Amino acid sequence: MEINATAREALINANGVIETSFFLGKYSMELSAVAYDFEWRFDRQALPEDLISRGLAEEDPNAPYGLKLTIEDYPFANDGLVLRDILRQWVTAYVNNYYPQTNLIESGIELQAWWSEIKNVGVTTIIWIASAHHAAVNFGQYSYAGYFPNRPTIARTKMPTEDPTDEEWEIFLNKPEEALLKCFPTQIQATIVMAVLDALSNHSPDEEYVGKNIEPYWAEDPIINAAFEVFSGKLKELEGIIDARNADCNLRNRNGAGIVPYELLKPFSGPGVTGKGVPYSISI
Repeated sequence: MEINATAREALINANGVIETSFFLGKYSMELSAVAYDFEWRFDRQALPEDLISRGLAEEDPNAPYGLKLTIEDYPFANDGLVLRDILRQWVTAYVNNYYPQTNLIESGIELQAWWSEIKNVGVTTIIWIASAHHAAVNFGQYSYAGYFPNRPTIARTKMPTEDPTDEEWEIFLNKPEEALLKCFPTQIQATIVMAVLDALSNHSPDEEYVGKNIEPYWAEDPIINAAFEVFSGKLKELEGIIDARNADCNLRNRNGAGIVPYELLKPFSGPGVTGKGVPYSISI
């Protein structure tokens, strides 16, 4: 709630950070709303539907996780599918402990209500969006865009190739850095965006990560406790898998000169701007 309130007061409000520091100006939020209205669908936000809808995968029962990736070296998909499968195994073990037989599922009033909510509200998709998906799109912002020339938020002038004049070309050829600095955000705009990206990318010292700490009442049940230990262990294995992938020189989208190692879906992290860690919920 605090995050939402702060965002409305300073980030997405009229004359806020977005409108004053991004190239669409006062139309930024309006265009964003229109884009979401036409393009965003709740049922396509989780894996594998997200990948399939974007043309980045197709169903294949013979492929790992039942999907064949269009781009094999796609870090978000590679790591995300492993994490999703770990979550699925944990949920399956948890539910099977309380409903080991089919007739118990059919007669369980609570479970039927839960299934109805999943079908009609999409709890699983909510969990994915609030944890893994949020981590993938949020905690790498400072690493990728904190150095603003990598991803400037606004262009104050046209580049010399757009309706060039002889004077503009001469300036660009003699002092290209001067032309770029005129085009880049101002120092104030850049500093504000950098500060916001730093805040958004930060983990608090008391951040709670998926699979790190078990709920006390789960620990009282030996079967659930054992299932959670397996869940937590698989998440630790995923960290090793991601490290190995980042060390593979054949994976050019996550290894090489100028490439940021893809760690956004590593489940655990320390405090600060780390570019990794999957918290239980959307938080700063």
